[in-house]
Formats: sequence, C-alpha cells, structure tokens
Amino acid sequence: MLRSRHTLAQLALDLVLVAWAWAGAFWLRFNLDLPDDYAQLAWQGVWVPLAAYALALLALRVDRHVWRYAGLPELRQLARALGLGAALTAAGVLMLRLPQFPRAVLLIHPLLVLVVLAGVRALARSLAEREAGASGAAPAGRRLLVVGTLQEAAEALRAIKGSQHWRAVGIVSPLPQEVGRSLQGLTVVATPDSLAEAAQDHGAEAALVASSPGTPQRREVMLQAADAGLTLLTLPRADAWLQADPSAASGPRRVALEDLLGRSPVQLDVAGLAEMISGQTVLVTGAGGSIGSELCRQIARLGAARLVCVDVSEYAIYALEQELREAHPQLQGVYYTANVREAERLRAIFERHAPSVAFHAAAYKHVPLMEQLNEVEALRTNVLGTLNAARVAGECGVRRFVMISTDKAVNPTNIMGASKRLAELVVQAVAAENTGTQYVSVRFGNVLGSSGSVVPLFTSQIAKGGPVTVTHPDIVRYFMTIPEAAQLVLQAGLMGSSGQIFVLDMGEPVKILDLARMIIRLSGKTEEEIPITFSGLRPGEKLFEELLADDETTEPTPHPKLRVARVSGLQSLDLDAVEGWIVGAGPAPEAGAVRSWLMARVPEYAAR
Repeated sequence: MLRSRHTLAQLALDLVLVAWAWAGAFWLRFNLDLPDDYAQLAWQGVWVPLAAYALALLALRVDRHVWRYAGLPELRQLARALGLGAALTAAGVLMLRLPQFPRAVLLIHPLLVLVVLAGVRALARSLAEREAGASGAAPAGRRLLVVGTLQEAAEALRAIKGSQHWRAVGIVSPLPQEVGRSLQGLTVVATPDSLAEAAQDHGAEAALVASSPGTPQRREVMLQAADAGLTLLTLPRADAWLQADPSAASGPRRVALEDLLGRSPVQLDVAGLAEMISGQTVLVTGAGGSIGSELCRQIARLGAARLVCVDVSEYAIYALEQELREAHPQLQGVYYTANVREAERLRAIFERHAPSVAFHAAAYKHVPLMEQLNEVEALRTNVLGTLNAARVAGECGVRRFVMISTDKAVNPTNIMGASKRLAELVVQAVAAENTGTQYVSVRFGNVLGSSGSVVPLFTSQIAKGGPVTVTHPDIVRYFMTIPEAAQLVLQAGLMGSSGQIFVLDMGEPVKILDLARMIIRLSGKTEEEIPITFSGLRPGEKLFEELLADDETTEPTPHPKLRVARVSGLQSLDLDAVEGWIVGAGPAPEAGAVRSWLMARVPEYAAR
C-alpha cells in the first residue's frame, strides 16, 4: 500500500511538471509574452498532454522507477515514454482541430518535459548521495586506489558504488596520457610505477586492480601493487555471480594466485556440452581428487541426471558427497569407494548404472613418490587401472570415454610420466578394439592448488615462517586453474574423435622461482622475511616440461585452447601382455626390471 502511494505521488508530480511544461511551451512560443486568447487556448487544451503522458508513463512503467537510484537505463526508458507521450499529444491536438493552435508548441513541449522530468530525477539522486555522504557511510570505507585505464576504472567504480567497506580516493592508470584527467570526481593521480607514492599521498591501504583478465599488463600491475605493500583487490569474474553463495560475488575480493597468471576465461560450447551431459548418466573415476571433484561440479551444473562418483579414498568420496548434496540437491549422486585396479568391481558399477559418458581421472601423479619404492604402484593404477576402465567402458556401451593425462607423458624421464604415456597408448589400443565408444586422452600441465602441487606446499612453508624451498632457480612449469582444466577436459570430450590425444593451451610457462615470489607477496610478506632456498632437482624431475613429443605435431581445433596431437605412427600394443606382466610382477619387483619393461613399451622414456 505504501509503495502504491509512493508511485502515485511520483506520477502526480510528473503530470504537474508536464502541465507546467505545457504552459512554458506556449510562453516560449510567443517570446515570453503570451496573449490572453492563447493563454485560454493553453488552459483549455492542457488535458490532452496530461492524458497522453499519463498513458505513456504508465504503459512503459516509468512510475515504478525509484528516483534516488535513477541511472542511464531509467533515463532511456523515460525518453521512450516521453516520445510516446509527445506523439499521442500531437495526435490528440490534430484530431481536436483546436483553432489557431501554434504547432511549434508540439515541438517545444516534449523538450521541456524531458528536461524537467530528467532533472527532477537527477536532483533526487544527487540529494540521496549527499545524504549518504553526510551520514558517514562513504567515509567509513577503507581508502583504495583503482588501478586501470579510465574505461576499466569506470566499470570498477560502478561495481563498488555505495560500498560500506571501500572508498575510492584516486585512479592509477597505466596510460601516462590519462594522468591528470578525472572520472566521477576522482583524479588519475599516477601511473603504476609511482603507486607506492600515490598510496602514501592519499592514505590508501588497498589497490583495486581493474585491468581485464588476460591482458599483458595485469600481472605487472599486480606485482607493482604488491611491491607497494598494499592489499590487492580485484572484482569477481562473471561466473562468480552464478555461484550458489551470493557472498562470493558481493564486491571486491582479495587477489588470488590465479589472477596473477593472467589467463583469460575459457569459452565453452555450452549448448554442445549440455547435449552431451544434460539428462545423462555420467561416471567419474578419481572423483575425489582435485580434477575429478571439479569435473563432478561442472557436470552437476550441466544438468546430469545421475552422477556416479568412484574413488579409492573414503574421506574424499564422503567430502564430495556432502558438497554435491548441498550444492545440487536435485542431482542423483551415487558414490562408490572402489579401486580402478579391480576390473570386476568396475564392471559391476558400469553395468548397474550404464553411463553414457565416463571420465577417467584416477591416477597416481606425484613424481618423486612414484620414482622410488612405488614404481609398481604407478603401473597398477596408471596403466592397469586405465586398461580396466577403458575396456569396461567399451563392453558396457559407454558413448564417450575421456582419460586425463599429463604433460609429463611427453618424452618422460620418470616412472609417473612413462606410466601415463603408456596409459595413453592403452587407450588408443582399446579404441581400436571398441569402435562403438569414442576414446579421448587429454594432456595438461600443473594445476594451481591441486593436491600435491607446489602452491599448497609454499603456502604451508610461508605460514611456518619459511624458508620457501624451490628445487632449481631455472625450473619452469605450465599452470592453469582447476576449473579451467576441468572445463577444457569436458570440451575435449565433446569434440574428440576416437584415439585422439588433446593438448590444452597452457599459456606461457611460469618459473617456479617467480611463482614462489608471487605467493610470498600475496601473503603480505617480503623475501627478506620469507627467504627462498634451493634444494636441487628431485629424482626424475625435469627443468622444462613439454606438451608434445618430438615425433608429434599438432592440429588446430575449433576451440582456441585445444589442439590435437598427432603421432607419426600408431604403436602397436599387446594389451593382454601388458596386463599379464603387471599382474605377474608381484608385490615388489626390482625397480630396474620395471624401468626396463617400461622403456621397451615407451621408446621415448629416458630414465634419469
């Protein structure tokens, strides 16, 4: 009821202004000296614009606007309503054939109406903002500098407008020609190389980095802000607004490590993925792992009817179950603690649920652990487990089977990498036997924050006061985020033809030493407080990872971040012999025997 009274009051005021503009139009038409007979004509015809504009304002729902929050969209809607009102007024006047009606009024009146109606809304918003400022809401926020071009800063300022927590006090632009210019009452005070001085001059304690993800200057700007000792903030990515927790996208957030990588968001064929996943039964092995669990989240968002999650870890599968039940209550989730080494157990699961798509993410991936004492474990899980999953998928009529591989499978120098390369060959060999299933392998490099990766290790070392240990000052790795890796795996599964090996665009390689420095800076520490030490390369570790073997070339795909690796000649593989040797190797085969057997089947494997 209160809202109805408020909108009626606004509409009444609008119509009063329309009538005032009608009189003003006559007054201006006769050069501020309105004859009496025309004054009477104006009074007699005022009901025409009142009726016309009332109808137009109600038809376009302008009466529902809240004036104190009026912006450009509301002004555009108001202009459309006024145009309709002007047309109806002109039609009414012409139909009534009012004697000696000055037609110039029909041109002057809409302009006056636009000025006064837009002006009263601008005044209402200005008074509301002044009231907010007087109440202390704006000054209560912490002072920050917006870092970015004027265009980027304009978008950021809109996002933080009205924030109770942050108050922009200046803009820092990477374009020197913009220094001294102003935007929304804020001045461009410096370029990023003078960020520390600008922050001190304006009392800022944070920097909101507004540069777009994927731009070359973003990482450099962030590092300069970190060097200035400021809290680093950025705005949520577009997909954060779709998260179940609205607070995740409520405003500026602290910069995360993935922001420093400068990778642009992945573009997905959503329609194609929905067709592949929506309403289907999908199975994921290794579902409790870093990549496997993110695959499950993405699959749930794509509307799978049933998601079958398989993992050997009881705790991992329990944690995944709790998360998915809360985030996707409509999803029919099925959770198994099962080992991919056991073919009959896998077969029972596949036969019971008959999945149409299977993602095989179960694997051992830690290089040093698999290099010594656990060589046969890598073969049993990475090779035999893959063979079991791929064969069972073909036997049970799975339409698509996607195996997660690694860049360490290229010219491998360690047991883990060689076992994953052999797993790729196993998938290709099974693909030749089962033409009804599309088998695809996907290679990518290191994933930020995944279990066993350097990021959690560095974070733990910093929390303990250091030092941060890096194996070698020149060691380089490719990195991507967990969601990006999972999305590209899904995309490759959609696009792939049977037997193909997809290579993900990992962007530019990152020096682990630089990565360690980034994490130290993001933690609010300096390298003087947290020193970096070098421990030496570990067994089987390479300085540089590769995504393609020497005898391979790549072909582009319709997706800019996916390429297909083509092997010059498909290596024949006796799958029964592979299975027989691994099963017959016993619980503790000689490490040398395992390496020799791997070298015979993976010629590019060179043990170190």
